[in-house]
Amino acid sequence: MKKLITILITFSTLIVSAQNPISKVWVPDLGNGSYKNPVIDADYSDPDVVRVGDDFYLVASSFDAVPGLPILHSKDLVNWTIIGHALKRQPPFEHFAKTQHGNGVWAPAIRYHNGEFYIYYPDPDFGIYLIKATKPAGPWSEPILVEAGKGLIDPCPLWDEDGKVYLVHAYAGSRAGIKSIIVVKKMNAAGDKIIDEGKLVYDGHELDPTIEGPKFYKRNGFYYIFAPAGGVSTGWQLVLRSKNVYGPYERKVVMDQGKSPINGPHQGAWVNTPLGEDWFLHFQDKEAYGRVVHLQPMKWINNWPVIGTDVDGDGIGEPILRYKKPSITKPVAIATPAESDEFNGINLGLQWQWQANPSATWSFLNPAKGSLRLYAVKMPDSAKNYWDVPNLLLQKFPTEKFTVVTKLTFTPNTKLENEKAGLIVTGLSYANLAIKSKKDGNYLVYTTCKAADKGKSENEEILIKLNSSTIYLSVAITQGSKCQFSYSFDGDKFTNVNDIFQAEPGKWIGAKVGLFSVREQQINDAGYADFDWFRIEK
Repeated sequence: MKKLITILITFSTLIVSAQNPISKVWVPDLGNGSYKNPVIDADYSDPDVVRVGDDFYLVASSFDAVPGLPILHSKDLVNWTIIGHALKRQPPFEHFAKTQHGNGVWAPAIRYHNGEFYIYYPDPDFGIYLIKATKPAGPWSEPILVEAGKGLIDPCPLWDEDGKVYLVHAYAGSRAGIKSIIVVKKMNAAGDKIIDEGKLVYDGHELDPTIEGPKFYKRNGFYYIFAPAGGVSTGWQLVLRSKNVYGPYERKVVMDQGKSPINGPHQGAWVNTPLGEDWFLHFQDKEAYGRVVHLQPMKWINNWPVIGTDVDGDGIGEPILRYKKPSITKPVAIATPAESDEFNGINLGLQWQWQANPSATWSFLNPAKGSLRLYAVKMPDSAKNYWDVPNLLLQKFPTEKFTVVTKLTFTPNTKLENEKAGLIVTGLSYANLAIKSKKDGNYLVYTTCKAADKGKSENEEILIKLNSSTIYLSVAITQGSKCQFSYSFDGDKFTNVNDIFQAEPGKWIGAKVGLFSVREQQINDAGYADFDWFRIEK
């Protein structure tokens, strides 16, 4: 009987793996009851987590990327998959039809209340929004503006036992003109409107500069505010507690870098398991690789949390790199967030995002051929380079070392020239390898743009004139986010471009990799590129 159960579990794992391919480049589950950090080695910044029954749901900030607010699911806090996005298009719609780097969705909070999922998210230029759903994969409601204003960031709700509803949040100095403070405000019973001006409950200027990202909890009669301070890459985890919602709050540092290699460690979320264990998910800033997600054990001592491992017993933990997995009631198959895409279905993989609210004419999937068609979209007249191009189809770096390969067939509009399609790595600077149409045929070109965010111009190098419209393009990312582009005509033998590009982060995000198809002029029809697949390998 025990052997039969093992066979069934193995068979179940194979089924899940076939439906959700496992990453070839980063798997945190070590397969022996332990895991390694990061549990998500990709840029899921500002994670917040909620448990409903045996299921955990994680939401992350998405800034100007669309669709926004990715929703990830796990049964054990180690094996995660993307199940949807809460924000299909970002309001105000016209505003986000253009690239808005660093703006848009900042740190969100996800909660489950009265049979519904709630996500509160801040847009630092417009205010705090609420969206709701009965199922975490959606559909989600249209955003409701809970409070309009500039610089209102990092909201988190709390439903108290007496029926009162509160919202904690911080301020962005760039918009509000103040920062390093935490406020608590009352909401109406529905939780969709702020009804007072709020109270200052903590000022971090003296001890905890740049305190932000608060998360609100109640336990054993104490109100708790978990919040990072000291800066994204150099700070610490702070916890405030009080018997009164408005304080005064006691202060305690519960985790810092210590002697670990995990810098920050920055904001995250406390969650408990069905078996009563406590855990904390937080992010680490890894520059071009983005803000990756770590899982730390957590315990309560004298009604204070201790996160990670407390080597010297002073109540301040430090992050761990390996640990035993959370105890759960049923075995869980190894799973990872989506990366590669064969383009065989009717929808893009959930890992893909555009640089702005998309137009329906930018892309079409062809399930019969198993390909993705990107039409050449005219670059905005105001664009100095691709920093301002909205129709870049991108995804996060999945780990520190990996290789991307894609196969494309280019069909330009012969009435035009300078249509261009290919493979791109982008951030504050970018590089791409692409096919470009000229009057006398198609050419393979390699383009770099340093300081693209500052409006600098590109440097384009013609590599060869092409005799074929089909080509394989690749980029290998190695330690230190160095990128080697290459090309092939048979998918086997690749020729390297004579340059190593240094990937850089974007604005509050890591570098991204993806596909594009653009043109310089507008007429009544467009050329296109058909991408057969996009694969991430070792």
